[in-house]
Amino acid sequence: MARNAFSFESFFVRLFFALILVFATFNPSGYSFYHWMLTGLETGFEPLMAFSGIVLLIGWIVYIRATITSLGLIGLILAFAFFGTLLWMVIDWGIVPADSIQTITYIILSLLSMVLAIGMSWSHVRRRMSGQVDVNETDDDLR
Repeated sequence: MARNAFSFESFFVRLFFALILVFATFNPSGYSFYHWMLTGLETGFEPLMAFSGIVLLIGWIVYIRATITSLGLIGLILAFAFFGTLLWMVIDWGIVPADSIQTITYIILSLLSMVLAIGMSWSHVRRRMSGQVDVNETDDDLR
């Protein structure tokens, strides 16, 4: 029997995969698909690069589609506004120096991962809070 219950554990699994997706695509360390592609343009494009790009693209589409579907435009605006003002406060309070571009980049990528994980989890949270179930497209809608 499938486990349909939402828990913090299931949220953190979604967050873990969102972090992998975001940081594998780009990060300031120089070890990311973005940096790999830059060197690949100079040295030659390989099948492994294409395959990795397709895998990342599939991940992005799954996460973005689920996030847009569950949060909607207003929810996305509120999520980005929430995390944007949180980052602003952290910088304003001096917790993170404003001139530390690498640190701020890591924080922004982590916050983007949080938005994606929340988007993947929001339907479960809404169902728990309100008792309402989201019904999305069915196979009949796609014909």
